[in-house]
Amino acid sequence: MKPTRICKIKGKLVPVPGANMDTDRIIPARFLKCITFDELAGKMFYDERFNADGSPKGHPIDAPQYAGSTIIIGGENFGCGSSREHAPQAILRSGIRAIVAESFAEIFFGNSSGTGLPCVCASPNDLAEIRQQITRHPETVWTLDLETMQLSAGTENHPVRMPEEPREAFLQGRWDSVAELLKSREAVEEKASTLPCPHTVY
Repeated sequence: MKPTRICKIKGKLVPVPGANMDTDRIIPARFLKCITFDELAGKMFYDERFNADGSPKGHPIDAPQYAGSTIIIGGENFGCGSSREHAPQAILRSGIRAIVAESFAEIFFGNSSGTGLPCVCASPNDLAEIRQQITRHPETVWTLDLETMQLSAGTENHPVRMPEEPREAFLQGRWDSVAELLKSREAVEEKASTLPCPHTVY
């Protein structure tokens, strides 16, 4: 399987307000019974976006000016709460390709990295400026560059950061652990042949 390198993500930005956006708010527990992650498409932030009768609450995700956005602008401690892998999967399956926030919960960050959803941090001041820009010009297409670690649009440039190990994994296409195993299938099988059979009685 050919590795998929993730170096640049281009698209419109959508603000998702609030600090401590926990995973139950990202994907409510009742959706966790899905058979495949594909069923989570469109379900991200469901209770934040819709009333019990299905009517919209007016969340930015559903605002016409942010339609088709591929990068979320979040707040502090994004993805806190339970460790459900469904949270980044719901975000990714709903068309989002990256998240920029002040900080991330550690487990959410790890689950996102292994799913192919880059999560990068920016300073509170930069995030405030970015929100102002996208409020005034929501149609602007931005570029998140993991090589230069910049979020930019025209003359706007904002530094972002993420740990070096996941950054290199994205740039080199090593973020997908399943693909890595399949790429090294011969080595895996060779190693497996040297291990004792689990049914062997000594």
